[in-house]
Amino acid sequence: MPDNQKLKELSVDDLSQELRAREAKVGQTTLAVPLAPSDSLSEFDDESIANVLKENQKVIYGTDDRVDVFQLAAGPNLDDVDSVVALFHTDDVTDNGNGTSTLRTENFGTARNLCAGERFRDQPIGAFCSGFLVAADIVATAGHCVNAGNVTNVRFVFGFRMRNATTAETVINNGEIYRGTAVIARQEIGNGADWALVRIDRPVTNHRIVRIRRTGRIGDTQAVHVIGHPSGLPAKFAGGAAVRNNESNAFFVANLDTYGGNSGSPVFNSDTHEVEGILVRGEADFVQQGDCRVSLVCPTTGCRGEDCTRTTEFAANLGPTTDWHHGDLSAVTGAPGAAGDPTGYMFDAQGTQHVVYRGGDGHIHELWWGADGWHHGDLSAVTGAPGAAGDPTGYMFDAQGTQHVVYRGGDGHIHELWWG
Repeated sequence: MPDNQKLKELSVDDLSQELRAREAKVGQTTLAVPLAPSDSLSEFDDESIANVLKENQKVIYGTDDRVDVFQLAAGPNLDDVDSVVALFHTDDVTDNGNGTSTLRTENFGTARNLCAGERFRDQPIGAFCSGFLVAADIVATAGHCVNAGNVTNVRFVFGFRMRNATTAETVINNGEIYRGTAVIARQEIGNGADWALVRIDRPVTNHRIVRIRRTGRIGDTQAVHVIGHPSGLPAKFAGGAAVRNNESNAFFVANLDTYGGNSGSPVFNSDTHEVEGILVRGEADFVQQGDCRVSLVCPTTGCRGEDCTRTTEFAANLGPTTDWHHGDLSAVTGAPGAAGDPTGYMFDAQGTQHVVYRGGDGHIHELWWGADGWHHGDLSAVTGAPGAAGDPTGYMFDAQGTQHVVYRGGDGHIHELWWG
C-alpha cells in the first residue's frame, strides 16, 4: 500500500486538481480548463487522495455558505430571492388540471450517488439551470442554458424552494410557471461572455424585477452573493463570497459556493443588491470517494473560482433604464374589458392594493393584489347590486377597517359596495 506522506506534502489545490482531472478523464465532468491526471500520483487511488484532501482542508477549507431561502430573515436578501426562477424542461412539468402543475424531481443523493453526510442529499432535484427577472416579460440566464432551438420547451418556474427543512414545493400554481417564446439576444463564448435574454409568454406582475449594473464594473474585492438552484435543488442563497479576479472585460471571478444548476443565477452586490453578473462556469462539483461521491468546495483562496458574466455585456439589449414597468392586469387576471375609467386605492391594514372599474357588462369589477399576486372579482355579481351607468370611485375608512366603492347606477341612484 503506498505511503500517503507524499500526498500530505501536496497543496490542497494540487490534490483537488488531481481528483478533478481524473473525473474529467472518465467523462464524468467537463473542466473549464482541461487537465490531465498526474503520472506521479498514479499509485494512489481516488479515495486516498480525497481523504488526505479533506484532512488538509480542515484549517483552510472555505465554508459552504449555502442555505435554504426559508432560513433567510425578512430583508433585502430575501427580497432578492423573489426575482429568481428555476429552468425546467417542458416534459418535467405536468399540468394537474386544477390550476397547478407538478415538477418532476428525483432524490439528490440517489441520483448523484452521494456519500452519507452530503448536504441536502435528501432533497429533490429537477431544475437544469437558473435565471432571474430583468423586465416584466424577460428572463436573463446563461447562454449555454437556452438557445433558439430549445427556448419554447423551457419552463421558467417561480417558487421551487423548500417550505421547511423537510418539505419541498413541487406542486406549483400555474400562474407561477412561464413558457419561453423567443431568445431576444444571446452570446456563448467558452472563456468569455455567456448570457441569454429570453422573452416569456406573458408579463410577470407579482415578482420583483432586479436592478442590474449598466455601466462601470464591480469593485475588486466586493462582497457578493448568489441565489439559484445548485445541482437542480430547491432555491439556495450563498453568501460569504467576494470578487477575486476582476481583470477580464467580459466576466469577473468570485469564490462563490455554486454547483451545476447554478448556471444562469444572479450574482448580487451584497451592499447595493444590484445584480453584477450571471454565474456561468467554474470548477467541477463532486469527486469519487470509494463507491460514492463527495463535494469538494474549494478553499476560500484556492481553485480557479467561479466565472460571472458581467451584466454590462447585455444591458444595452434591455433598452433605457426606468423605474416604471407595464403589466396587463386584465390579461393577468382574466377580467373582462373596461367600459369606464378605473380608480385605485390602498388597503393598508390588509397590505393590498385595489383597482375598480366599470366593465362592458355594466358590472363593477375589482382587480386586487395580495402577497400571491393579482386577482379579479365581480363586485356586482357578488353583491347583487344593479348595473352601473357611471364610473366608480373607491376609498378606505381606516377607523372602521372597511373599504368602499360608490357609483351611479342605471336607475340614477348612487350605490355603495362596501367590504368589512
